[in-house]
Amino acid sequence: RLDDAVHLLYSMLWRISRKGCDADVVVYRTLLESLCAAGRVELAEEILGKVLKKGLRSPRARQAFQRPVLSIAANLEEMKRIIDEALVVRGIRSLASYDAMITDLYAESEFTHAGKMLDEMTQKGFRPPISIYEAKIAALCREGRVEDGMRVLEVEIVESGCVPTVRSYNLVMEGLCMKGESTRAMGYLDRMDKQLGCVAPKQSYEILVTGFCAEGLYLEAAHVLEKMHKRKYWPECTIFVSVIQGLCSIGTMYEALLWLEEMISQGKIPVASMWSSLVSMLFGAPKIENDPYMASLLHDLLAVD
Repeated sequence: RLDDAVHLLYSMLWRISRKGCDADVVVYRTLLESLCAAGRVELAEEILGKVLKKGLRSPRARQAFQRPVLSIAANLEEMKRIIDEALVVRGIRSLASYDAMITDLYAESEFTHAGKMLDEMTQKGFRPPISIYEAKIAALCREGRVEDGMRVLEVEIVESGCVPTVRSYNLVMEGLCMKGESTRAMGYLDRMDKQLGCVAPKQSYEILVTGFCAEGLYLEAAHVLEKMHKRKYWPECTIFVSVIQGLCSIGTMYEALLWLEEMISQGKIPVASMWSSLVSMLFGAPKIENDPYMASLLHDLLAVD
């Protein structure tokens, strides 16, 4: 429905006259690229010219304005580059417009183009916000380039004068856990706690628990769960289930029953598959009646409605 989109965009042009392109550049970019992909290059050129001319504050600049030519591009990718550079470089330069465009480019894994625009942004005197680096980390980890994502966190963010946020750490931790390196991810939890004003939230712990369980490291997962408990972070039911079933699978009966007790005390209802795991484990432990505490605990748990 490109015609409807064009009509809607024209109704937005008054914003450009008042406040420049700013973060709206990604909206214009989406429509312009769609028009080019549909072969409507001439209309895209016309709209791009209007957007840029509306954003020019100086009357002299408006008189000297020349509309970018998209038809000379050899392919769609080249058209996209012309559009991106025109909107940010020739439009009203602002921190918001650079931020929006670079973040969008990283979301599309356009690392080279995003990097060039980031360099230009700093050369123009704009200080990149942490959101740009977080977008880069997310894109790198999504591509499996976790080591590069770690370098952004540990080197590029520091050199830029920014301070890593909880999201910065969580993105790297998720990337490491997805790569099967949850033990390395655990180190970032400690770094968060040491950084002033950066307290690890519940989500950070859940990332690690999920990662350890995926690797079959259930005792390590239970250790992180214990840290959550000390922080008074109450895990979701699925987190409890993953840890308890994992502990059952390796025959760690004592810890499994203790976490089941904790789960029930928090008002969470165990799923049927978890009871099956407990029963399977208990059949392999015939001497449970010789441990009065364990026998009493199991009796109490099985009595829960």
